[in-house]
Amino acid sequence: MVPAPAKATFPEAATLLLNAVTARLSLNALALTPGTTLVVAGATGAVGGFAVEMAKADGLTVLAYASDADQKTVRDLGADQVVPRRQDAVSDIRGALAGGAPALIDGAALNAQALGAIADGGALVSLKGWTGPTERGITIHPISSYSAATDTALLDRIARQAENGELTLRVGDLLPASRPAEAHQRLATGGVRGRLVLDFANPHW
Repeated sequence: MVPAPAKATFPEAATLLLNAVTARLSLNALALTPGTTLVVAGATGAVGGFAVEMAKADGLTVLAYASDADQKTVRDLGADQVVPRRQDAVSDIRGALAGGAPALIDGAALNAQALGAIADGGALVSLKGWTGPTERGITIHPISSYSAATDTALLDRIARQAENGELTLRVGDLLPASRPAEAHQRLATGGVRGRLVLDFANPHW
């Protein structure tokens, strides 16, 4: 536990740590040098949005793979280039990066589909437990935020980044705690931008 970002509401603060820690661990695992191009798939998602902002703070060049409707959102988060989804990840990303992506954070659960979009010897961050098989010397980094659950120095660093405006807290919607099924259905349907937050302080609106 660490102090929440100053001036953040409780719902806003609740959107931060799980996903921002995942983004930070992803970037740590990739250990890219400034100027390297990073592709973030699912860049408007909860992890993807933080990954874009953190990567820019680290001095990386960020290519966001997102829908046409989300282009403004990911550019506002700091993406240098947006590749709209047209055909498939391989065709779309290699259309923008002929040699493939040096590194890709898979916030869209592309899994094996993402491999073809990555350059030989590149790296893929998997957020849903997928571990391969891989190809062409591509390294897979499975990331789980639970490994940093008690790393209060890291948690506090992230909270302060949000407090300083380096990270954007995005509440997709606030629902009473009595409606968890609705939240799950909306997540399963897709298209949620920001986090869905359940309000236990007022569970029966």
